[in-house]
Amino acid sequence: MLTLAPIALFVYDRPSHTKQTLDAISANMFADQTSLYVFIDGPKFNADQSTIERINETKQIVKSSNWCKDLIVIERDSNLGLANSIISGVTELVNKFGSAIVLEDDLVTSKYFLTFMNQALEFYESENRVACISGYNYPVEGLLPDIFFLKGADCWGWATWKRAWDNFEQDGTILAKQIQDRKLKREFDFDNSFPYYQMLEDQIACKNNSWAIRWYASSFLKGQLCLYPGKSFIKNIGLDGSGTHSGNGLDFLNTNSFCENYNLVFNKTNIQEDKFTKSLLVKYFRDNFKKDKFKFLKNIKQIIYKVLNQFYS
Repeated sequence: MLTLAPIALFVYDRPSHTKQTLDAISANMFADQTSLYVFIDGPKFNADQSTIERINETKQIVKSSNWCKDLIVIERDSNLGLANSIISGVTELVNKFGSAIVLEDDLVTSKYFLTFMNQALEFYESENRVACISGYNYPVEGLLPDIFFLKGADCWGWATWKRAWDNFEQDGTILAKQIQDRKLKREFDFDNSFPYYQMLEDQIACKNNSWAIRWYASSFLKGQLCLYPGKSFIKNIGLDGSGTHSGNGLDFLNTNSFCENYNLVFNKTNIQEDKFTKSLLVKYFRDNFKKDKFKFLKNIKQIIYKVLNQFYS
């Protein structure tokens, strides 16, 4: 019998997005056998009345149904912020259950999302080189393998084990120094196709509070891998500017197609980074930045932040 990991869902003040996320979770196979933990962040100290009303509406939606087998709601009295909320919530669940599936309030899942996550978590549980399972994959043109590995970790609908999360390093300075000392910056930046290291430097300088860039760096430096599906089980509905970390004009990060059937087969004979698939993703990143070059020329740093703060907030 498949062992089912709990879901950690992090929400704040987007009731409409939260409802879509919860509806999709509820429609998943295995949802009726899964425990759902919803972490609701509290208002910021200077929150206006409209924000407080949206938070309260989000709470009402969360509590309006069980959604899964069990619903456990954790309400924060004050605002932890997304990074601290996720770090503390994931730590709590993996320490208690050994693994967890993690979602945010702008991610709509395929009905096979929980199937993929739980089967992968169970299959690779004892494979220490595998740190993360990602439910999302970019809409890359071309035929991708059904599943593949890349170095590091990811953050749009993901799962991990306690053994991997224990390697999470919160101090970005330590991570950046190791990347520099080991001359890994180019590889960390996906062969210079995406500015991940800049995001890490800015996290150190308190220009962002990204938990996920530190998660990626922590796993990357350990030589650990993230498992991806060839076709995404996740749609992001938060690229409309509605969230604290969302942007606009970033459709290249989204996908309009789900995995419509499920026949994935896992194996332990090829647990290594897929260099060919990585080359397709490098090309994908470079082509999309080139396509939006006029936006970068207007304000390159602003656009980079829209991308990174949405993807690695």
